[in-house]
Amino acid sequence: MKDATAIVGIGQTPFAKRLDESEKSLACRAILGALEDAGIAPSEVDGLASYTMEETDEVEVAKAIGAGDVTFFSQVGYGGGGSCATVAHLVGAIATGQATVGVAWRSRKRGSGTRPWGNAAAQLPTPAQWTRPFGLLRPADEIGMLARRYMHEYGATRDHLFNVALACRNRANQNPAAMMYERPLTREMYMTARWISEPLCLFDNCLETDGALACVLVSADRARDCRRRPVYVHAAAQGLPAQHHGMVNYWNDDPLRGPAWTAAQQLWKQADLGPADVDVAQIYDAFTVLVPLSLEGYGFCGRGEGAAFTEGGALESGGRLPLNTAGGGLSEAYVHGFNLITEGVRQLRGTSTAQVPDASTCLVTAGECVPTSALLLRS
Repeated sequence: MKDATAIVGIGQTPFAKRLDESEKSLACRAILGALEDAGIAPSEVDGLASYTMEETDEVEVAKAIGAGDVTFFSQVGYGGGGSCATVAHLVGAIATGQATVGVAWRSRKRGSGTRPWGNAAAQLPTPAQWTRPFGLLRPADEIGMLARRYMHEYGATRDHLFNVALACRNRANQNPAAMMYERPLTREMYMTARWISEPLCLFDNCLETDGALACVLVSADRARDCRRRPVYVHAAAQGLPAQHHGMVNYWNDDPLRGPAWTAAQQLWKQADLGPADVDVAQIYDAFTVLVPLSLEGYGFCGRGEGAAFTEGGALESGGRLPLNTAGGGLSEAYVHGFNLITEGVRQLRGTSTAQVPDASTCLVTAGECVPTSALLLRS
């Protein structure tokens, strides 16, 4: 499947704390925008991929956008871990002839909607039975435990987490579509911010966003005739390590060796490239600590070196690895990581608001600490 398909269209709605439209309406607007961007009629869509947490199903989307006969459809679980996998599923479908025009999307009203963990009366899934009765009610609480362990074992500090938050905010300050556009972040603001789940403060946590995004994939042959410069999917992978336990990793011998390590092995095995060849990265950042963990998992540095990697402006424009160049989930929008895919496409088209000069390769990752996925894109 290497380079067999390309992303040829991207679309998104505005991002805000509250949007009045329904999730279905937002989804359709993003999909139609992506098809317009690609120059492809909705009636040609025959492949669909989304998240299991998506509230708008394939039947409603296909009818609303005016799709033709749909011959492939799939959904991927585990929230933010599924973002890149939606694209991977379409890559497989198109490469094997099950579909010709695939659309992946995510629509969410997290800013104005409910929280998945908010229904205390609901029957707890098995993993949550080992966390929520003991006070770990939210993802922030679970990741807070991993953050504390990472800091204890490897000497990571709040300054290292601030480096991540600052890099994302600086890029969002350049992006008019970002929720944090023209809202700078200083070290003093970060260090005096209220705790969400210690050691994670307000600025270590992603935004709460209403919005939707989508992308369109076709075969590499067809991509050459589309409206926009194609961005090829060079490699794709998913990762679920042995004995994994979502976020807290209670049952693993090594809780800090998360799903990124499993996905990375598969990704680099498929690719003609390695971490040293990546020009820009879009790394899932629901929480700041996930970035150093992912830097280690995907091979940009050694075990325990992810925090130190962030020093000296390494994640900023012009640094060793420019990161989340539209602002990411921390400062552009949090829509389960799909905005990292669309920003990866913009970087390789040369249209980002924080463009990395001559960028030709981009790593995009989904959520670390949950079953995850990743894409290696090239121009």
